[in-house]
Amino acid sequence: MLLENYFPVLLFILVGSVVGLAAITLGNLVAPNNPDSEKLSPYECGFEAFEDARMKFDVRYYLVAILFILFDLETAFFFPWAVALRDLGLYGYLTMVLFVLEFLVGFWYIWKKGALDWE
Repeated sequence: MLLENYFPVLLFILVGSVVGLAAITLGNLVAPNNPDSEKLSPYECGFEAFEDARMKFDVRYYLVAILFILFDLETAFFFPWAVALRDLGLYGYLTMVLFVLEFLVGFWYIWKKGALDWE
């Protein structure tokens, strides 16, 4: 009985693995493989590195990455909420509205602080 409960999950993992491995294998078989000196160099941009690898990065790169992850995770909550909305009822709907409002306040705050401005 335990295997019957987990069969859809196991089937999902199996199908996902087969599709992923098939895509990788097909890509390796069909894709052109013409390496040249520029592609094999450490930087594919066409010129050699000109600064130290330990140089400081602008904090805005990290800020944009963190904000992207934050907004990406926020949108990941919408799918399960939308699937279960009928079961959640009005309370679930109002809870998500409150969540979105709190998130919009945070978005407004980072916008006004200039975190999204790129000079």
